[in-house]
Amino acid sequence: MSIEKVRAYFRQLGMEERVMEFDVSSATVELAAQALNCEPCRIAKTLSFKIGEDPILIVTAGDVKTDNRKYKDTFGVKAKMLTHEEAAELIGHAVGGVCPFAVNDGVKVYLDESLKRFETVFPACGSSNSAIELTIAELETYAKPEKWVDVCALKG
Repeated sequence: MSIEKVRAYFRQLGMEERVMEFDVSSATVELAAQALNCEPCRIAKTLSFKIGEDPILIVTAGDVKTDNRKYKDTFGVKAKMLTHEEAAELIGHAVGGVCPFAVNDGVKVYLDESLKRFETVFPACGSSNSAIELTIAELETYAKPEKWVDVCALKG
């Protein structure tokens, strides 16, 4: 189970006790915000895409959506999200629990600028009922991103 991979990852860092599991689903931004009693914008949603045959993850704030023009300008290709099956196989986490921690080898992680407005955010931890609160600096350290990108726009 991928939450166990994430727990093991944070265990090595002495942070396993910070991983939260809920009795309710946190599989969507709205459900995670309810489970955590926080604003949806502070949910760090991890989106999975494919560039050619290579899977990538982009961690964004919960209140934004991918902007197709910005994505293409950044990555040189049209945004193509992974299917549920591809995410589980290529990333190592199922949709609803996709996170930038303990992912399969070769998966590149990017952090979106939309996250920088917050002191702390809540990414999932490999299951549809988990999260961890991290500062932006901690997220940058533990997600090991390639770089920061600006590929999103506010919903609305």
